[in-house]
Amino acid sequence: MEYEVRPARPADLPVLADIENSGDPMFGEIGIVFPPGPTVVEQLIGKDAEIVVAGDPPVGFAAVEEVDGAAHLEQISVRGDLVGRGIGAALLDEVVARAAAAGSPGVSLLTFRDVPWNGPWYARHGFAELPEERWGSGIRSYWDAEIEAGLHELGPRVVMWAPIA
Repeated sequence: MEYEVRPARPADLPVLADIENSGDPMFGEIGIVFPPGPTVVEQLIGKDAEIVVAGDPPVGFAAVEEVDGAAHLEQISVRGDLVGRGIGAALLDEVVARAAAAGSPGVSLLTFRDVPWNGPWYARHGFAELPEERWGSGIRSYWDAEIEAGLHELGPRVVMWAPIA
């Protein structure tokens, strides 16, 4: 792959929202239009999230926080014109590797169940639906916040988990 995955530097942060927004037309083609407001990455910058990027300048990023004692993938985004080139997979591999190095038992995420580049894509990369009875209080609060923000009205959502082997 031609894009090195590395920790984000302060100079990288201003372009990440544009990368995240560049994927919106793909969602629009299947009838998902996100409500106005800050991007996920804009909400995470300056908090305890760990952000890795692909490329210099970045063409993709992944943002991770700790939730319920494990790594939680908040967002992974690749510039819309570069989707399908393995950049997202490289970012996801780095997230899992960093989670393993930190001693995390696994990686959780919330995503659209049926959108091909969401739930099915993560399933191909080792994630499976996490049954509700296994959700911690942190995951539950993320789920509830998504409902309140209207994300669940856009399509079926799912909590997924990949254990660290």
